[in-house]
Amino acid sequence: MANLIYIAGFLLIGLLLQRSRQFPQNTGQVLNAYVIYVALPALVLQKIPALTVSTALIIPAIMPWVLLLLTVPVILLLARRLAWSSATTACMLIVVPLGNTSFVGFPMIEALVGEAGIPYALLYDQLGSFLILSIYATFVVAIYASREGQSARPKLRPILLKILRFPPFIALIAALVLKSWDYHPILASFIDSLAVTLVPVIMVAVGFQLKFRLAAEDRQPFVWALVLKLVLTPLVAMLLIWPLGFDSLVHQVTILEAAMPAMISAGALAIMAGLAPTLAAAVVGYGVLLCLVTLPLWAMLLNYLANF
Repeated sequence: MANLIYIAGFLLIGLLLQRSRQFPQNTGQVLNAYVIYVALPALVLQKIPALTVSTALIIPAIMPWVLLLLTVPVILLLARRLAWSSATTACMLIVVPLGNTSFVGFPMIEALVGEAGIPYALLYDQLGSFLILSIYATFVVAIYASREGQSARPKLRPILLKILRFPPFIALIAALVLKSWDYHPILASFIDSLAVTLVPVIMVAVGFQLKFRLAAEDRQPFVWALVLKLVLTPLVAMLLIWPLGFDSLVHQVTILEAAMPAMISAGALAIMAGLAPTLAAAVVGYGVLLCLVTLPLWAMLLNYLANF
């Protein structure tokens, strides 16, 4: 409970700073850059070497891709039945399958299941969410942006370079290579001091960037987006894992990561491409606030099922 209070406090600080004239408008982007280039790589280097290699690690790595394959047809069906515009459909295809499995995911996983769950959350994020954002979301933007009158064609080489140059991904490869080596105590202490800054900086950045504008035409897809993201997606993940049991920490973390709200980066991508920007901002903003209620409920359900 204390960790959830801390997270809410950091989020509130971000919201207050957003209203202060003492901080420039790009403060959120600067904080995000610090997380991506410093704090998150440090966390990867800190946690990944402690992983015990097993077949169970496959589950958090493939679950985001399985959920993507199941979610996309549902969104396309809804778009057809409810006569959504091309821009709204594209926005939903981007923000619904992609969860905020790092910026919100890591702090919430630590708060709900403890620090031991972070390595599994890292695998879910780096091998799932990040790659889906880099590959799938790029193609969606390219396809639908061209329909909206923009010229954009996905190219394989830039996508691969983006993945290979992404600092947390580089740290993940380094951590796996160095897994059998022990860090020097000074280096380990230095990495720990950087990793501990992740949660407060992330949540302040999230709070600083929250937007709540919602146009009338966006209300129906907005409700569908929140229901799909916060309720149905984790429910599907839970049903898929049910035969394996819920007493394993890796299974609990996988389901909780599936229950995360829409990814801030995915929302930003839709906004920059002009694909229903107010809808994207609202899904991200309200989703982060609502997950402070829905995620603890999912954690309580999983704990009950694990002890049933």
